[in-house]
Amino acid sequence: MLQGLLSQLDVCGKPPLNTKIVGGEDAAPGSWPWQVSIQSGGSHFCGGSLINENWVLSAAHCFQSITAPEITIYLGMESLEGTNPNMQKTGTSNIIIHEEYDHTTHDNDIALVQLSSSVTFTNYVMPVCLAASSSSFPGGTNVWVTGWGNIASNVNLPSPATLQEVQVPIVSNSDCAKAYGSGSITDNMMCAGLAQGGKDSCQGDSGGPLVVNISRAWVQAGIVSFGYGCALPNFPGVYTRVSQYQDWINSKISSSQLGFIQFSNGNHGSPNLFCLFLSFSIIPFLLSLCNS
Repeated sequence: MLQGLLSQLDVCGKPPLNTKIVGGEDAAPGSWPWQVSIQSGGSHFCGGSLINENWVLSAAHCFQSITAPEITIYLGMESLEGTNPNMQKTGTSNIIIHEEYDHTTHDNDIALVQLSSSVTFTNYVMPVCLAASSSSFPGGTNVWVTGWGNIASNVNLPSPATLQEVQVPIVSNSDCAKAYGSGSITDNMMCAGLAQGGKDSCQGDSGGPLVVNISRAWVQAGIVSFGYGCALPNFPGVYTRVSQYQDWINSKISSSQLGFIQFSNGNHGSPNLFCLFLSFSIIPFLLSLCNS
């Protein structure tokens, strides 16, 4: 158990080729190796993120009218068209939608997709770490969103449909609720975007990752969920808050431990990973030093 956790934390969220949507720019090959394209009938319809060799994290609303045998998962893709020499693809054997997903409010908009065969980790195919349940993301925290979605409302990503990346700041839930209405933004959600608009996720990005860099590791904080239009002023994008679902995810995936990392205001991306490792070990004396 401990060894599995250590190995997953050692590999997740550390793309060796990463040197650093609407209003976004082309992502360099290998920058976001956990990004997956979820396709049916040869067409991309949602994004997702690789969280270990057998599972992809995505949004529940992506799978309301489709079944596992209809879906193919593509990894290591630079673009949706042309040649992708680092691509891996696999079918899916199971889709787990959160039992309390509300399609009207988009609360609990989270799903797990089980791959029909294990992927091979490479520089271009690698899992992302996940925000632990105790994580906190204050307003103004800079995050990155990636995907192959529209570049504006009803405007498709132009050929060759290269993966897009965009940096946006977290918007507090209280400020976000001012735009969407009282009660519309729950504790299971988080928001990100510019007040002036112009940068955002859009249709086709759904299910994809919102990530933050923590001590040289990339941690997924959100899942693209919904929004009013795309990149409109004062309407940030709304994301499923991953840290709310650590127990749920672990209850569904027992085959391989995942790389959960805590992010909180104050450490600003510098969690003591050594102490995190020790918290699962049998060395109480050293663990006490971490907590002192």
